[in-house]
Amino acid sequence: MIDDIILARSLHVLALVHWIGGVAFVTLVVLPLARSRSSTTDAMALFNNVERRFAVQVRVSIPLAGAAGLWMTYRMDLWERFADPRFWWMPAMLGLWLVFMLMVFVLEPLLHARFEQLALREPASTLRRMARLHSLLLSLAALTLLGAVAGAHGFY
Repeated sequence: MIDDIILARSLHVLALVHWIGGVAFVTLVVLPLARSRSSTTDAMALFNNVERRFAVQVRVSIPLAGAAGLWMTYRMDLWERFADPRFWWMPAMLGLWLVFMLMVFVLEPLLHARFEQLALREPASTLRRMARLHSLLLSLAALTLLGAVAGAHGFY
């Protein structure tokens, strides 16, 4: 018989590796590569092509991470951890998840046309802003992951 907690934890980690690993790849590889292009048109095309393909995938991994995390919290009755400062990483995980859900499912579809227009007018500054935003989000994700893994293994 499959243990639902083990399955949920495995799916949670798999989804996080895909989601945050993809953010790291875009932040640390794709954006610097795009910014190094001599043509801003080529730079934006590279970024848009990679981001478009990745966005389709994270529309699965982000909700999967949230569903698995919610299931584990429910099944192990961990709700009180959200109010305990020693488990700061629990609300941090939820907050990070909410930010990415909002970005991927609400803001990106709403602002896509505006972003495209801005990228056409000011491609270099648009890429610079995207690099800063991705760096901030990756830093928050890395700190949250570090805290969550350490906390899950008894480090407070």
